[in-house]
Amino acid sequence: MHVSRPDLVPDASLERSEMETLQREIADAAVFEDALEFDPAVLGDPLVASTSEDDPPIVAGVDQSFLTNDAGDQDRALSAVVAVQGDEVIERVHAVTPLSIPYIPGLLSFREGAPIIDALEELSVEPDLLLFDGSGRIHFRQAGIATHMGVVLDVPSIGIAKSLLCGSPREDVENLPEGTRVPIEANSRVDAAEGTLLGYAVQTRQYDSPDRHINPLYVSPGHRVGPETAADVALATSSSYKLPDPVRLADSYADEAKRGLGE
Repeated sequence: MHVSRPDLVPDASLERSEMETLQREIADAAVFEDALEFDPAVLGDPLVASTSEDDPPIVAGVDQSFLTNDAGDQDRALSAVVAVQGDEVIERVHAVTPLSIPYIPGLLSFREGAPIIDALEELSVEPDLLLFDGSGRIHFRQAGIATHMGVVLDVPSIGIAKSLLCGSPREDVENLPEGTRVPIEANSRVDAAEGTLLGYAVQTRQYDSPDRHINPLYVSPGHRVGPETAADVALATSSSYKLPDPVRLADSYADEAKRGLGE
């Protein structure tokens, strides 16, 4: 894949204040509305897909695993990418690269961004959409890893997070029925006007039992995708599991590739 904005590639050698300044530039460059080259309805509606004259879009899931040194410290990232077209996995690639900094909340892209770019450069296909295990606009500076990577590559992207980094749900998100979405709005922790729609808590799966429940995913636009479409895609690409299939497959492949390295 081609890096469209080399000036915005995450640099782990920057000071924290410089990283945060760069994230604000990323947010200013991001497009938080639909600018897709395909109809996202094809991902969830078999009738739309069957009547489309175009090939199904290529959706790539991106996830990470980590390798440790002899002292037990994480020192390398294994970045995994799985490209899916329709119901078929068409390519799987990964890259192993050194980690330069520890995990710092809000600065994930500076730890994992360069390894992800290395993995994406291994792809022979061009994804129409990237799904990241991480945040997009639901981020302190509206520039989570899905936004950062989406802008750098100028590819539509969505963040799929398992927990809420910042922002406030408009209503309770406990034990939601399957298919429910609850808006997440900016609060005082976000560099945006209070009440700005950042994304949605999306209930992709739920137990049919009053005694246990599944927590929602926190889905937000990364780049060139609006919040409603991001939520639609999360629901449309989740089959039998909580995580959307491309991200789930990338997670599984990361573990497989890690085992192949004897870790």
